[in-house]
Amino acid sequence: MRIAYWNIRAGGGKRAQWIVDQLLAWRPHVVGLCEFRGTEASTELAGNLAEAGFAWQRDTVLRRAPATNACFIAAREPFQRVGLKTSPPDPVRWLMVRLASGLVVGILHAPNYVTGRKRPYFDAVTAFARRWRGGPAIFGGDTNCGVPPVDGNPDAFSEWESRWIPGLEKAGWADVYRQFEPDAPCYTWYSPNAGNGYRLDQAFINRPALPRLRGARYEWGAHPDAPDTRHALSDHAALLVDFN
Repeated sequence: MRIAYWNIRAGGGKRAQWIVDQLLAWRPHVVGLCEFRGTEASTELAGNLAEAGFAWQRDTVLRRAPATNACFIAAREPFQRVGLKTSPPDPVRWLMVRLASGLVVGILHAPNYVTGRKRPYFDAVTAFARRWRGGPAIFGGDTNCGVPPVDGNPDAFSEWESRWIPGLEKAGWADVYRQFEPDAPCYTWYSPNAGNGYRLDQAFINRPALPRLRGARYEWGAHPDAPDTRHALSDHAALLVDFN
């Protein structure tokens, strides 16, 4: 079973059909998207995925503000949304479902630092991680964060940002990619101005699910009309996570 996490950039826009084609080429069982929107492009994207077999879908789109970035999950098997007893980190930037096969899959999208909402969001995710007792689970997406220096320029992260991923690990949630590449630099987003690379997209898996983990890698989407352009489909790389 494969989960594909991907920030598709501004709802997909004119790239939506190519995004669907790329997702299908990766052959996932579950898709978790960041920057999904209630726009025509995202709606068509979801419809095309449904026609391709991803019949079970949920999103966190604000119907009163369809252009707001939201989260989206689609799967090839039935699932139910997982509600939390306490408030979720952000109801638009957080979504969890339990697959019929038992695994809980979550998608998150952390706010940018300049919004002032990033630290409360991180605190809420950490609190969730510490109290979760719902069985095997994984959550991932665009965290706008990393562990310097291996994940990018240390000057780009505040002290509390740098502590966040290690804090999740202490709470029992392992950084999926680092289970296979503990020290290798790998960048999933590049600054459009300075050109600096950062690994801003991760997934975190709890101890009950860890024995099922078989692989994790990052891949950039490829547009057939621009095969050598890294950001032709999105400015983020996708994270592909494999389970037995």
